Amino acid sequence: MSDLDGAVRALAGVPRLLVALDFDGVLAPIVNVPSDARPLSASAAALGSLATLPETTVALLSGRGLADLAAVSGFGSPIRLIGSHGGEFDDGGAVLDDEQRERLDRLGAELRELVAGEPGVTLEDKPAGIAVHVRNADPDVGARVLDAVRAGPAAWQGIEVTPGKAVLDLAVLQVNKGLALDLLRDRLKPDAVLFAGDDVTDETAFARLRPGDVGVKVGPGETAAEYRVSGPPEIGALLEELLAARSAQRG
Repeated sequence: MSDLDGAVRALAGVPRLLVALDFDGVLAPIVNVPSDARPLSASAAALGSLATLPETTVALLSGRGLADLAAVSGFGSPIRLIGSHGGEFDDGGAVLDDEQRERLDRLGAELRELVAGEPGVTLEDKPAGIAVHVRNADPDVGARVLDAVRAGPAAWQGIEVTPGKAVLDLAVLQVNKGLALDLLRDRLKPDAVLFAGDDVTDETAFARLRPGDVGVKVGPGETAAEYRVSGPPEIGALLEELLAARSAQRG
């Protein structure tokens, strides 16, 4: 891997900076019960301070629903929250037309029937879709359920499918973190972006990064990111380094 410390120092000096991060597996360790997830204290403190610096925007970009993301992260303004893979921005939720609302109702009914009685499988309702979670299911059960979802409602016309770690997100409109990052960039006009993520769903954002941006993959797996760290504690250290360097230059 290249010199991540040097890349962080370069980011610290840009006039306008966007720091965008996934939550689970990046700021917070992965846990069996999603509602128990919390950001590591070092990461939370560094992010909170970064968000107060001039011309510095911090955003969480998560697959979680917006309300859920706010609850587990503990963050609010000035930190921006974007949930449902970009389907919900904190300045306005997903807007569905009548056809999409009807499709969402049908999707919910089909998925509830499909997972009924499957131990460890849970559904997460979102404004523009539903996520099927199998993290707490027996591997055989999880595989069977996800195969049935892929062959059934995931194959319907008008359904956008986003696979993740032990989860399959189904939405009635096109959402992904890459599109959300593009929208943030268009709104904020940053000179550079730092994006960190751990899941396959984060690859759409890594693919949108431009020269001068910094992408950091957390943990193992193939990635389009230029840099890699081993886990959330290393992200905390990276954020502390960025905070110190940018504070010094902005002080």
